[in-house]
Amino acid sequence: MAQVPQTFLDALAVRTWCGLALRSLGRAREEIDAINVYPVADGDTGTNLYLTLESATAAVEAVFAGHEEGGREQSGPSFADALRAMAHGALIGARGNSGTILAQLLRGMSQVLTAGDVSHVDGTALRRALRRAADAAREAVAHPVEGTVLTVASAAADAADGAEGDCGTVVVAAYEGARAALAATPRQLAVLGRAGVVDAGGRGLVTVLASLVEAVTGEAMPERTYEGSAGADVCPDAPEHAGEGGPAYEVIYLLEAGDAAVARLRERLDALGDSLVVVGGDGLWNVHVHVDDAGAAVEAGVEAGRPYRIRITHFALDDVHTGGERPPREPVQRAVVAVVPGEGLAGLYAEAGATTVLARPGEPPASGELAQALRRAHAREVVLLPNDAELRHTAAAAAEQVRAEGVRVALIPTRSAVQGIAALAVHEPERRFDEDVVQMTSAAGATRYAELLVAEHRSWTTAGICQAGDVLGLIDGDVAVIGPDLTGTAETVLDRMLQAGGELVTLVVGDDAPEAVADRLEARVRESYLAVDTVVYRGGRQGAPLLIGVE
Repeated sequence: MAQVPQTFLDALAVRTWCGLALRSLGRAREEIDAINVYPVADGDTGTNLYLTLESATAAVEAVFAGHEEGGREQSGPSFADALRAMAHGALIGARGNSGTILAQLLRGMSQVLTAGDVSHVDGTALRRALRRAADAAREAVAHPVEGTVLTVASAAADAADGAEGDCGTVVVAAYEGARAALAATPRQLAVLGRAGVVDAGGRGLVTVLASLVEAVTGEAMPERTYEGSAGADVCPDAPEHAGEGGPAYEVIYLLEAGDAAVARLRERLDALGDSLVVVGGDGLWNVHVHVDDAGAAVEAGVEAGRPYRIRITHFALDDVHTGGERPPREPVQRAVVAVVPGEGLAGLYAEAGATTVLARPGEPPASGELAQALRRAHAREVVLLPNDAELRHTAAAAAEQVRAEGVRVALIPTRSAVQGIAALAVHEPERRFDEDVVQMTSAAGATRYAELLVAEHRSWTTAGICQAGDVLGLIDGDVAVIGPDLTGTAETVLDRMLQAGGELVTLVVGDDAPEAVADRLEARVRESYLAVDTVVYRGGRQGAPLLIGVE
């Protein structure tokens, strides 16, 4: 009788798992979005899980590509390198409540499976990893609730604990345990029972586990449906979302901080809002919370350490926290989505009612990320402000994608965040859409913009040759001034811009700018341009130390 080969999990299986899970989540994304009613009925759980896995997959592919470029394609990356990359990629790219929890599940697995120098793992190690993953996810959530993805993860670990055998046996048991737990979620969480759906995050986790089964065993799990499981035996005492008509903003950021500082941060954010999930460790964390005061949530992160990649989403009118009994909210009539270069401006735009997408230095948002932001605005009409000339084609692709879904999208070709500020200042949702777009476009077009940058190397520019360390003053995208220091160069740039006239100067000061630059420029405007007003914003960690707008 032929011997059945033993199955195990190695680096290639991790890569295969990522690819299969990403494709499966892509197919299931709309279905999972549609059943998303807890903790927030904002219809994005499937999309958030997909984007989180996309980041994890990209990290794993980068590890494999690095070995191929180095001529090491025969051996490939180690199992530990591949799994750590998957977990780290998920952590830095986690989206929403569901994506943040998935990132912690993967981190928990990685902590167990990468201990020691191993090329692959067996069933015993995988059982321990699934248990650690479930426990780590619960520890990351401020107030765990049963009937959610946490329940499904625990059930998967419980089923794996009872399975004796190789990795294939363990992952099949975990998958079946998770699937059974998912079907029972409507009886544990009343909001699910009344909506007639299973938990969306749990549904996504079952999809990810099904992909793991296929990666390890080569056997594809059949597509499952969960109809009929939601309508019976709803628990009358099952917990609801804590606050009907809950917080107005979702705030997510990566944070570099120590364990003690993060413990204090958890307490502060828990007092500010709900749906708090803090995942990570070893000095890098992903923070997710729903709050009414987005600025306070970011400020708490600043006090704890260094927050970056900040994303602030405004849930808009008719709050998405339905509490379970209200029908799904109707889309608002109009919303604004804006790409912003720093966390300070993200808070400013969000307070003005915009959904924001943070553009990290050297990491512009992809069209999929912009399309997701357009969907998250949950509006019939959306104005998109890319705030960067290089994002024009990306923004156009995102707009076309969402237009095909029946949303009216207007793309205003803002080339700088200061032009976006000018457009947002004249935005009036009560006007006709076309008229509002014309007024916003006019305000943006009437705003000249400049940015101050530090040259990284010697090069030719439209203003002459610059050396590494020189300060470059770009006006409307072209280098106009080269100077030895930022403050003096900024004064020259501002003078040139105001020679053509202007009524308002907008300064967006980054963390890397000298402390006194805003005061110096404000003083110069007061002394030399009496009819011109000045407004200053703190941009935080942004690509350019200083942005200037003149209207």
